[in-house]
Amino acid sequence: MSEMYTKHAVKYAEVVKDNIYNALLERPSTLALLDNVKGKDVIDMGCGSGIYADWFIKHSVNSLKCMDISEDMVSLVKDTFGEQVHAYTQDISQGLPLEPDNSADVIICPLVLHYVADLAPVFKDVQRVLKEDGYMVFSTHHPFADFECSKSGNYFEREWVEEEWDTIGTPVKVSFYRRSLTEICRAITSAGLYISQISEGSVDEQAREISESTYNHLKNNPNFIFIRCEKVRT
Repeated sequence: MSEMYTKHAVKYAEVVKDNIYNALLERPSTLALLDNVKGKDVIDMGCGSGIYADWFIKHSVNSLKCMDISEDMVSLVKDTFGEQVHAYTQDISQGLPLEPDNSADVIICPLVLHYVADLAPVFKDVQRVLKEDGYMVFSTHHPFADFECSKSGNYFEREWVEEEWDTIGTPVKVSFYRRSLTEICRAITSAGLYISQISEGSVDEQAREISESTYNHLKNNPNFIFIRCEKVRT
């Protein structure tokens, strides 16, 4: 796990509130795939510092469970929201072992799945935990964008990528998996879910005021992919 989400958790939490990639591209594009969540039972997989938790609470969900592999991030969520959420540490590569069957209306998983080697256990447990009419919305790195990092030159090969990101103002090493869209879709459908919406997102016009060059890049090139998948009714 990168120090970005442990050692630098507090700094990261502050930066992503208003930056271009998270606040003006990822979040609005992810939220656009959600229905009205009032009165719903929600799970936030990979909750980070709780930015989505804050949104769900403000939109009057019935219950909210937040989990993250980083104890530092979970602590931030607990400190911020207290008893308004049930937050705990969980490696989501193992799925949702503590969650009961047919218990969630909505599962959200923002910018987490590229850190998971095998997606099959994740979606298998998502299918188990979702209610019959439930759905999952997730965002992850766009396969086309990540292909620029490929060392093999084989788009269909899953690869471990190591980079330095300056998200918090100083370079921090981050590692993740690059994978094809075929692999992502196969993991979803093999678990008994179907894909109802796919989006490549849209950067908010406000980003132009922060960095015109970054805005223009994101306006013309895919960076993340956003997918909504639903439980197949039996």
